[in-house]
Amino acid sequence: MTAPYVGPLTWRLLVDWLAADGVISADEHRRTVARCAQAESAQPALVRLASVAMARARDGKPLDIEMLAEWLAGRAGLPYQRIDPLKVDVGKVADTMSAVYAERHKVLPLQVGATEVTVATAEPFVSDWVPEVERQSRRSVRRVVANPLDIQRYTAEFFALARSVRAAQKAGGSAGLASFEQLVELGKSNKTLDANDQGVVQLVDWLWQYAFNQRASDIHLEPRREQGVIRFRIDGVLHPVYQMPMGVMNAVVARVKLLGRMDVVEKRRPQDGRIKTRNPRGDEIEMRLSTLPTAFGEKMVMRIFDPDTAVKDLDALGFSPHDATRWEALVRQPHGVVLVTGPTGSGKTTTLYSTLKRVATEALNVSTIEDPIEMIEPAFNQTQVQPQLDFDFAEGLRALMRQDPDVIMVGEIRDLQTAEMAIQSALTGHLVFSTLHTNDAPAALTRLMELGVPAYLLNATVLGVLAQRLVRVLCRHCRAPDESTTAETLNRVIQPWRINGACTPYKPVGCLECRMTGFMGRMGLYELLTVSESFKDKLAQGGGQPSALRRQALVDGMRPLRLAGALRVAEGLTTMAEVLSATPPLEAPPTA
Repeated sequence: MTAPYVGPLTWRLLVDWLAADGVISADEHRRTVARCAQAESAQPALVRLASVAMARARDGKPLDIEMLAEWLAGRAGLPYQRIDPLKVDVGKVADTMSAVYAERHKVLPLQVGATEVTVATAEPFVSDWVPEVERQSRRSVRRVVANPLDIQRYTAEFFALARSVRAAQKAGGSAGLASFEQLVELGKSNKTLDANDQGVVQLVDWLWQYAFNQRASDIHLEPRREQGVIRFRIDGVLHPVYQMPMGVMNAVVARVKLLGRMDVVEKRRPQDGRIKTRNPRGDEIEMRLSTLPTAFGEKMVMRIFDPDTAVKDLDALGFSPHDATRWEALVRQPHGVVLVTGPTGSGKTTTLYSTLKRVATEALNVSTIEDPIEMIEPAFNQTQVQPQLDFDFAEGLRALMRQDPDVIMVGEIRDLQTAEMAIQSALTGHLVFSTLHTNDAPAALTRLMELGVPAYLLNATVLGVLAQRLVRVLCRHCRAPDESTTAETLNRVIQPWRINGACTPYKPVGCLECRMTGFMGRMGLYELLTVSESFKDKLAQGGGQPSALRRQALVDGMRPLRLAGALRVAEGLTTMAEVLSATPPLEAPPTA
């Protein structure tokens, strides 16, 4: 047993310990000592050794910073913890110690409970700071070992956020609004918060950059009775990020409204706006803003449109080769109606934008009528409906017909008038794309007939219907084989269908790359109905009976959503739990 060591770590000490523990070989030990001795460095010992990429004796894999930190935790007899910034209460962290103290001792509080505070350190054999923290916080200290690069990064981020919140609160926090009635009164007065205060400006900038780093698709600023809440939607799931005084929340909302060219004083009615900014890589990011008056103040949602995710290839969207071929054939038709259906948030707009981007050429006039315009795309002519001017989807389509279009995208078919205009556009030689809200593909035809569209017009114009859902994709950096999911268990879920190919299911684990969720990104599951002659006969004869239409669609080659999901599980891309929560139950396949 090695004698207890007290003091800061050195690279030479760590190399000797790695060799003594058998983590690296004797030859690797000699090579590392020779390389590190050639040049001095001010980097922390773990970071310096990670840059050398020592080969692990067991399997030859290079030892990265995470492996070294986890090994060090085991040697020091302390827990190892990956820092998940979404689970850290930044306000409590900043109250535990000052930024100067945290930087000097290279420690970072992660969790603050009633009697205990968890503090991350990369120097497990230095503990002279513990008594002072326990005395100041009046809590016992639980030390954990973490990646020194993460400690350095999040120390700067967390305390910068806390400083911005305090500065904003000092400048305008006392002018916060606590109720809907006060919002109404504010609209009648000249009292506003200073959205240009430096603390508010810094806080908004930090909020955006943090959201970009966390791969957030939406930022929610939600007023509550006592505190404002910030939440990020990441891969379809909302995560609490921070709580702040309502005065600061109001100042932040005012700042964002100012940048989005919205009416800062008007808080009694919903507003929409847009902002363009840049992510840490320098790429241009567009955000769509929406405000809504609530009982405790003005709620704001910022939807982030990253160009890398807004327009994708069919493979990246999640199309299987079977459906991708059939979809390509549909969208290359010269005229007709192509529908995309699914609930809100199922990725319909992304699919349509990606498809339109593929068909848009200099020889075609691609025009859209949307509510609202999700993302500005230079390849399209985009128009937004304005109900206050009696300019709705039907009126927009009527105007587009005089604009010599080749391809038209209607944001949504909501009524008979819009449906009739879309059908008329297809009959006059245009390719029309649109969306509906139905649970599956065959139900889209039934919905149109319920609106009042005759079956013979649907048979003459509708080319196909694509139903879709979104599921989270397993993180490739940390996923692990799932022995509990086998081909037989998958086949039981999708009975009476069967998966006959290879089956390599995986399960989520969690790592720094995926922010400990086990998932990174989302993909689509698709159910593509193509309108065949047999399907037209069923539509004309059965009057749009969903069960008869679905059976015929299956005969024509449509794969149900749950079957598409099970195939993705067999490929190791997602989990059965994700598929079951996102897709409707299966019906028995046709016998013929």
